[in-house]
Amino acid sequence: MNIQDINIKDKKVLIRVDFNVPLDPERNITDDTRMVKAMPTIKYALAEGAAVILCSHLGRPKDLNPKSDDRIKFSLSHLVFHLSELSGTKVHFVDDTIGSEVVDASNTLIGGEILLLENTRFYNEEKAGDADFAKSISELADVYINDAFGTAHRAHASTAIIAQFFDKDKRGFGMLMNAELSNARKLSQSPEHPVTAIIGGAKVSDKIQLLKNLIPVMDNILVGGGMAYTFLKSQGGSIGNSLCEDDYLDMARDILAEAKKENTKIYLPEDSVIADNFAADANTKVVASDNIPDGWMGLDIGSKAIQVYSDVIKLSKTVLWNGPMGVFEMEAFSKGTFTAAQAVADATTDGAYTLIGGGDSVSAINKAGLAEKVSFVSTGGGAMLEFLEGKELPGIEAIES
Repeated sequence: MNIQDINIKDKKVLIRVDFNVPLDPERNITDDTRMVKAMPTIKYALAEGAAVILCSHLGRPKDLNPKSDDRIKFSLSHLVFHLSELSGTKVHFVDDTIGSEVVDASNTLIGGEILLLENTRFYNEEKAGDADFAKSISELADVYINDAFGTAHRAHASTAIIAQFFDKDKRGFGMLMNAELSNARKLSQSPEHPVTAIIGGAKVSDKIQLLKNLIPVMDNILVGGGMAYTFLKSQGGSIGNSLCEDDYLDMARDILAEAKKENTKIYLPEDSVIADNFAADANTKVVASDNIPDGWMGLDIGSKAIQVYSDVIKLSKTVLWNGPMGVFEMEAFSKGTFTAAQAVADATTDGAYTLIGGGDSVSAINKAGLAEKVSFVSTGGGAMLEFLEGKELPGIEAIES
């Protein structure tokens, strides 16, 4: 059930959002994508006259003592001003998640206004999925809406356990959650061919299940990032000091064999930009990816690989991108990632359906200024991966069960 299917007029509506946004050392928001993406749901509820209560986590606080640096660093109070700007309404903040002060703030909240609760992870009960903690939050509202796709793979108190305290007709998904699910299902269930996955990142171990699930669906899988060198070494290549998971060499060989059996073409980078040090000012050169000298490491795909990958992307009708092609945060090793971003945008212009599957790919597409040029940018890195891996997501199951 979606928020539009529920009577929320003049009700108190608790919305679990994902406001886990990056902050700089001065506590300024450096990327408000997740907040912006939550606005349609929040504004819809406000327009219906609902009093909106928002809860979210922020970061991974470890020291939960009331006066600790973590309590200051990860407080949602830093988001209040920008939230008011985005929503166009008054935002009240209470520096707790449960308790009498929170209840009082909820009771006095009027329709058309927002109450933002403090970071749910300031309580260990959140990650533990504690039912009593979830029940305390649930008692603040008449309706529960989960719009936090980025945490849907966690069985936390505010993302999954809480749903049981609302009748089925009083709990549902927000607009962002619904969009995330429909886009993920479009890619996994009924893609138009040729279908291409661009899979990057540091480790094969992080992407094994995803690759196994994608092989039967994909026509092409383009591998980049540090994980490419585990595959290259598994095929007898010399990779110098490049990142490699030796424990996964057999697994890499198995994945390549499975792809061949399914007629899915896995592309490994023909050449690489290598460096003699992991640093922005390191000495660099371009060599064959399977012939990297000792003392050097691959940090980006090379010009030949860029051309091949771009050609495959531009001929595709459906594209999933998850993970950068290199260390794009350093300019010397960013060309592969940003060229991939441009190729995905070009494919979209030519009529392809393109999904940016969360994580560093979102940062890359935003940094390239191309987020508006692709079909859909997911806010959930881990959640999107687990969904595409075929796993049940607790935050989804809790609403639908």
